[in-house]
Amino acid sequence: MSIVLGPNFVLSFQEREGDVFDSIRERIKTSKGRIRKMEADYLAYSLIDAIVDYYFVILEHLGEKIEALEEELIENPTPQTSSDIHNLKNELIFVRRSVWPLRELVNNLERSESQLIKKTTLPFLRDVHDHTINIIDTIEAFRDALSGIRDTYLTLVSNRMNETMKVLTVIATIFIPLTFIAGIYGMNFQFMPELGWKWSYPTVWGVIVAVSIAMVFFFKRKKWL
Repeated sequence: MSIVLGPNFVLSFQEREGDVFDSIRERIKTSKGRIRKMEADYLAYSLIDAIVDYYFVILEHLGEKIEALEEELIENPTPQTSSDIHNLKNELIFVRRSVWPLRELVNNLERSESQLIKKTTLPFLRDVHDHTINIIDTIEAFRDALSGIRDTYLTLVSNRMNETMKVLTVIATIFIPLTFIAGIYGMNFQFMPELGWKWSYPTVWGVIVAVSIAMVFFFKRKKWL
């Protein structure tokens, strides 16, 4: 959006169709407020103010997205959550890059000594400048919130991986003595007394089951399972 302010005129140029100036057109048509009583600088202020106010609508939409991400993070985080966090962070960066020069623009208009800006309009420009600062502060707060969400997501993923590794480690640990027993009786030595016993096979199975149960009970007692 480009605005050209002259002594008695305001020109506005839009890159895309559609804008947020319907309320201003309505005020001009119906003579509501002071917009038709003031000069061109007030109309320029009104256009800038409408643009700045719409950023609050955008921030509200982004805030709803952040809240949805927080709920998703608590209930059921997925790999898509990480992508959503990254995309939302890029949106915030884009909005910040749009608002930052606007803040400087309004600040320059407020401090300008140009005859095009009347003293009666300066308080309104000061109010718009405060709004741009609030918008930037809100964006920074959203970015901090997203950083916290990302850290929480990474922590949850790490904890989930640790839980998985713990289960796999416990299973592997249980099978270590079983593999040892099977390895001993899997050797092809000719003289192994146990091979000639009538109850050797069920005895080995009994030892395997007993060891497995004992280890599972031990892990549960240590609260590893």
